[in-house]
Amino acid sequence: MSKRDDLIEKYAADIKDKFGESADMDLLTKVTIGLGPSIYNLDASKVSGGDEKELETVKNNYLIKKLGLKDGPELMDAIKSVMDKYGSSNKNKHRAVVYYMLCKHFNKASIY
Repeated sequence: MSKRDDLIEKYAADIKDKFGESADMDLLTKVTIGLGPSIYNLDASKVSGGDEKELETVKNNYLIKKLGLKDGPELMDAIKSVMDKYGSSNKNKHRAVVYYMLCKHFNKASIY
């Protein structure tokens, strides 16, 4: 197994543990590949739920630019909802998992 495959397995386990659902492995793999080498960087591979600047980046770079959504309060509401479900005590919020959950929330799997 490659390092990326190991990470995808870890992300799938996180989705099962934190969100109580089985991951769509095909979509999770595509989201992970879409993140490129950032998944191997300890800092870039995580999302800080308490950092407003970071959440704005997720909104602008992922939801608006990548998924093609229109800016509005529902975008930040969705991000905060995913962060809440992930758990505020959990310091390791994987970017791939957050993006995957947002992609599912907005029904944008077709982008991949």
